[in-house]
Amino acid sequence: MANTQVLLREDIDNLGARGEIVRVRAGYARNYLLPRKLAVQATASNVKQIEQERAALMRKEATERAGAEAQAGQMNALRLTFERKVGEHGMLYGSVTSMDIQEALKEKGYEFDRRRIQLPEAIKETGEFSVRVRLHREVNVEIPVVVTAEGGTMTTEANAAPAPTAETDVGEPADTTGADAAPAAADDAAGEDGE
Repeated sequence: MANTQVLLREDIDNLGARGEIVRVRAGYARNYLLPRKLAVQATASNVKQIEQERAALMRKEATERAGAEAQAGQMNALRLTFERKVGEHGMLYGSVTSMDIQEALKEKGYEFDRRRIQLPEAIKETGEFSVRVRLHREVNVEIPVVVTAEGGTMTTEANAAPAPTAETDVGEPADTTGADAAPAAADDAAGEDGE
């Protein structure tokens, strides 16, 4: 099993950070890392070039981290609210996914790759949740996400005591009695036929 050394140009989970020289399997480097320009080979002939590139990457890393920290400061005041249709016991019809969160952030002016939103599983019930967004390898921000019933509490109160329902309640006993009386009359008729 042949191994080779490569300089990473991007952060790769479970492998290393940008600018690091790592040892990987030759096939992984040849078939995945090098064609996608995620890494370059660390050969003796280009070590000097790699060191210069690594220094440039470190400077770029410091700039990106400072930008991510500034953005995290802006996002600390951010709060996302979603309204969804809700069934019994507060369970949602559908769910709130990382794609929904990505779209809500985009509407607020923050554009991220969906994979940076760390949501272990979709939100399937009402309540308050905390969602982590990875701005940088070392900078994360927690965003509060509130999921409410469609229409909020006003819809719940309106459904509990609407004006037309009061009129319907007055007429219901007469309708119910008539509906109950019809089967009873049918039973009496059947009883008479049976005698």
